[in-house]
Amino acid sequence: MLELNGIRKSFGRIEVLHGVDLHVNAGEVHALLGENGAGKSTLMKIVCGIIQPSAGRILVEGRERAFATYDEAIAAGIGIVFQEFSLIPYLTAVENMFLARELRTPLGLLDRKAMRGRAQDILRKLEVDLPLDVPVARLSVAEQQFVEIAKALSLNARILVLDEPTATLTPAEVEHLFKVMRELRAAGVAIVFISHHLEEIFEICDRITVLRDGEYVGTRDVAGMTADRLVEMMVGRRIENSFPPKPAPDPAARTVLEVEEVQLRRGGPVSSFHLRAGEILGFAGLVGSGRTETALSILGAYPAARCKIRLDGVQTRLGDPADGLAHGIGLLPESRKEQGLITSFPILQNLSLNNYGKYRRGRWFIDFRKERAFTETAMDQVRVKAQGPDARVDTLSGGNQQKVVIARWLNHDMQILIFDEPTRGIDVGAKAEIYQLMRDFTARGCAIIMISSELPEIIGMSDRVCVFRSGGIVATVEGDAITSEEIMTHATTGRVDHVA
Repeated sequence: MLELNGIRKSFGRIEVLHGVDLHVNAGEVHALLGENGAGKSTLMKIVCGIIQPSAGRILVEGRERAFATYDEAIAAGIGIVFQEFSLIPYLTAVENMFLARELRTPLGLLDRKAMRGRAQDILRKLEVDLPLDVPVARLSVAEQQFVEIAKALSLNARILVLDEPTATLTPAEVEHLFKVMRELRAAGVAIVFISHHLEEIFEICDRITVLRDGEYVGTRDVAGMTADRLVEMMVGRRIENSFPPKPAPDPAARTVLEVEEVQLRRGGPVSSFHLRAGEILGFAGLVGSGRTETALSILGAYPAARCKIRLDGVQTRLGDPADGLAHGIGLLPESRKEQGLITSFPILQNLSLNNYGKYRRGRWFIDFRKERAFTETAMDQVRVKAQGPDARVDTLSGGNQQKVVIARWLNHDMQILIFDEPTRGIDVGAKAEIYQLMRDFTARGCAIIMISSELPEIIGMSDRVCVFRSGGIVATVEGDAITSEEIMTHATTGRVDHVA
């Protein structure tokens, strides 16, 4: 169905793809893997006509093609679900799904009934129930992801590219998606699947192609592969253990944050918790359980029915995130593109946004040499792959964009950091580095609240875990009780026995 031979791509004098090959058969799910910056998304944008290759051949069903635009690729039967959402926030799900290819009546008017019916059919197939008549900006991140998937399915594509489609989905939602993918595979659709979750690769994929630093490493059948061998192909080295060792609990550690009571406006239980210096406190729970809203309520970024907190024993009220910054609390938001970065700015200015105090020369001036040196050091610390500090953020891969956000906060003088999905879209090699940076931060006596939908991450990194359900905390577990079974029991049933 799809054959790429010797694809090369250069941006200026920098070549980012070095003669990549990819062959995808009809009726198969083909994984495309590699670290952030390996060239996966660039290669797929070439397939879809969004950017043009510098050299190489593209064949669709045996016929050589050259797509000047995305519309030409769609006409040839190619659809893509982008890693970053391509939805217009103030249009409804139906309007987004049929944007620029609206169904019309014989009189040329918009056939809204037909479009709504088609949208309902596709979402029913996905086993997803979401409101169709509200702007997608009011939908959850997971619901927006399903709108993206439904939009691609509405194209009746014979070749479907899914770039990190499961990053925002719960396990049940992922299984729904895989069910649809199996049905499409049985119908002869060729699917290219990009994911950093290796367990998903072994569950749904038939073959794997690996890229490393823009180079083709190899193609293998999933049968007979192991996770260790796959990681070694991706990063060129073995990763023995992603999670750094947890420090021994310190009963004498001071309490840096005490949330005496917090309740969301949408209801739910009144919750309380505390955060000690030197620890990572995990927030676990299903999508919609109130994890992120609770954390944002503390900062005054989300309206709460009540919120009483103490910072270092002093009763405090934070009116907005700027107050949090002044009190030494930083936030790495769930949506890096909308809330964590100014994507049209270069890396240097994004890292400087809340760090200008470090480069001040006198009262009015900035030491630009110091600013550049700081940026280069921070980029090296988290291994941002870019042409340099002046590279625009919107030219980076999703994972490298996340690293820029993390680098900015890790190098600021914060006492508490709230990490909301810190490794979403991050490859396995970079995850280990991010986890070590987090532990280095807490080793300095600072503290982290980590919100994550990945149970292995919650279990491997957290010293204690607050489990959320229906808008509030139903359990706090620690030590040997931090297991997937214990967390999911509390998250799904609200059972509160065995609470530490």
